Amino acid sequence: MNMQTEGGVSAVNRALTVLLAFGNAPNGLMLAQVSEATGLNMSTLLRMFESLEQFRFIKRLPDGRYVLGPANFHLGMTYRESFQLREHAAPILARLSEETGETAAFYVREGDQRVCLFRFHAERSVRTNLREGDRFPLDVGAAGHVLLAFSGTRSAEHEKVVEQGYAVSIAERDAESAAIACPVFGVGRVLSGTISLGIPRYRFNKKVQNDYLPRVLDAAAELTHALGGDLPSSGAATSQADSLGALQA
Repeated sequence: MNMQTEGGVSAVNRALTVLLAFGNAPNGLMLAQVSEATGLNMSTLLRMFESLEQFRFIKRLPDGRYVLGPANFHLGMTYRESFQLREHAAPILARLSEETGETAAFYVREGDQRVCLFRFHAERSVRTNLREGDRFPLDVGAAGHVLLAFSGTRSAEHEKVVEQGYAVSIAERDAESAAIACPVFGVGRVLSGTISLGIPRYRFNKKVQNDYLPRVLDAAAELTHALGGDLPSSGAATSQADSLGALQA
């Protein structure tokens, strides 16, 4: 697959495209395979590999295969040590809360519970009340349904959540609340958590859902990108809700 992008410096774009081609090839690639994956001709690749080998980003094995070099590991470890999830999630959640006037939160799964890691409240008198560190069961609420569905739980409800890429709940965890939740993925499409938007039930209707759902989807996609992840090819990246969801209490 040709992964070249527009903009920036073309030579740098090509080099990064080559490195990304090794992401799913732990045993290395032959030159022809790199050419097929990137769309670059082999003469261009050979010149590029000279520079990448010099800086230890690529290593050529005796049998002709190329593998990633140790410089990638060093940068990866540095990234891991410097990475702070809050720095990436907080601005996205704050903006989502400000745009909607509702409570935006990020949940992760811990055993049979979901834990609120971060949350941002809207500046309004009636809102969904939530504290960072709050724990709730996984089987109630949109965020719980997303965490279960994308962790491999299989039921008709959860298969629908996976298919559409989001969950909606009304009066499940709290009789006066509704929520929309979308999954967030890390590297290798591993589930990292879920972004949830909590809305007082009296304010929630089809029009509100159709307005808020794309915003939650966009926020989840933005955080997924920040975490180095990819969204599944299927799901609700471009879909809209047609009703108030099938996950009502």
